[in-house]
Amino acid sequence: MIDLALSVLFTSLLYVIFKFFARFEVQTLYAIITNYFTAALVGAFFLEDGLRLQDAPQKPWFLGTFVLGMFFIIIFNVMAKSSQELGVSLTAVAAKMALVIPVVFGMLFFKDTLSIWQGIGVLLALVAVYFASLKSTDSANPKNALWLLGLVFIGSGLIDVALNYFQEQYVLPAEVPLFTSTVFAAAGITGILLIVLRSFQKPLKINLKNMLWGVILGVPNYFSIHFLLAALRNENGNSASVFTINNVAIVLFSTLLGILIFKEKLSMKNWGGIVIAVISIALVALF
Repeated sequence: MIDLALSVLFTSLLYVIFKFFARFEVQTLYAIITNYFTAALVGAFFLEDGLRLQDAPQKPWFLGTFVLGMFFIIIFNVMAKSSQELGVSLTAVAAKMALVIPVVFGMLFFKDTLSIWQGIGVLLALVAVYFASLKSTDSANPKNALWLLGLVFIGSGLIDVALNYFQEQYVLPAEVPLFTSTVFAAAGITGILLIVLRSFQKPLKINLKNMLWGVILGVPNYFSIHFLLAALRNENGNSASVFTINNVAIVLFSTLLGILIFKEKLSMKNWGGIVIAVISIALVALF
């Protein structure tokens, strides 16, 4: 349970840091790229004896880390925008309700089975995302909320599927820090390529503030993945239980942080969506 608790803590901090990006006018893409290289370096400190970063190309999971890296850079940018425009709590709900995607994947490819109650929980999760995304009538862009949260939902689910697949099929326990560092490095390299392409239209400017916030984001980002993988490997029960318990705690803790730190206000429909989210995750976890 310690691994799960630490994963919840560090993941929730990511949404809070994203919110600070807007407050301090941080350029998201530059900070996120710095964050990934920071996370890769943090992982390098935890490598087991005899393992080095240069050993990664010899591993069977190496090529897959580049696909994961591209997902990370894209979804992290979307999550940052969503946290800034729609709030920490709603973004956390959309990201964590994505547990239905790895659950369905497990049914199709790992032959996992769902009870009737778990199936109801999966359907309720989709309803929860919709209600949690609704803003009050004075909100500037309700349609914008739907597509942003939809991208967060789908992207987060695909990342969870990929992480679970690799740790089940290819990554040895001693290789978790190496695998995680390689994924982050691949995401950082993808981000550099994006900046290089942009530089033809807009000159590249190095900004120390962006880099500093990238470092602040990178440390909890590494540990959020590290402890999630550790929980998937160490906790009793199947991956669905780990994802659901992890996700409901992140929804609740992120909502609490959003209210306490940023004075976020939720409508009754938003609160209803969060309540439905908790019920849906409980059904999947307990039955």
